[in-house]
Amino acid sequence: MHDHPEPTVVRRSATAAPDDGLSGLLADYHLQTEQEKGRPVAAVAELPARYRAEVEDPQTAFADAVVLLAMDGDTAAGCLVVTAPVAGRSEIKRLWTAPGSRGRGVASALLDAALGHAARSGADAVRLSVWRWRSGAIALYERFGFTVTTSWDEREDLVCMERPVRGAPPCTERSGS
Repeated sequence: MHDHPEPTVVRRSATAAPDDGLSGLLADYHLQTEQEKGRPVAAVAELPARYRAEVEDPQTAFADAVVLLAMDGDTAAGCLVVTAPVAGRSEIKRLWTAPGSRGRGVASALLDAALGHAARSGADAVRLSVWRWRSGAIALYERFGFTVTTSWDEREDLVCMERPVRGAPPCTERSGS
């Protein structure tokens, strides 16, 4: 038994307060990713413009997508972006769990919510890309029924994965995510 309740996943509203924690989660995600790619930067101001824009104004950056936040009480514990279907496919982006919230089912709860949203939006499949060195994330995606597919992104070290929305059971395992 654990002393933390399961996270609550909420859809970020169009009028969300700028201090709801999303920008901080995105900043941590992008700073960590740049470090893992061997291009560490010390601050958000040094991120590539595209990623800096997501951190500074997520409302605009993800205007055509749904942003999900996992909340631990009043604290943002994780985030995920799911795009509207294009050619029958939605895409998951920016799945991130705050380091202090890992191992408590945050990523699994976000993925469950994203897959449910994709199904309600009429998507036939959900795809994502993940850096090859993020083996824990790849294992999580595989538990959710994602399989490696032909890359749609030519960046080196990027693994592309996909799963059908229907016909693949949702994962209910919560540990380790």
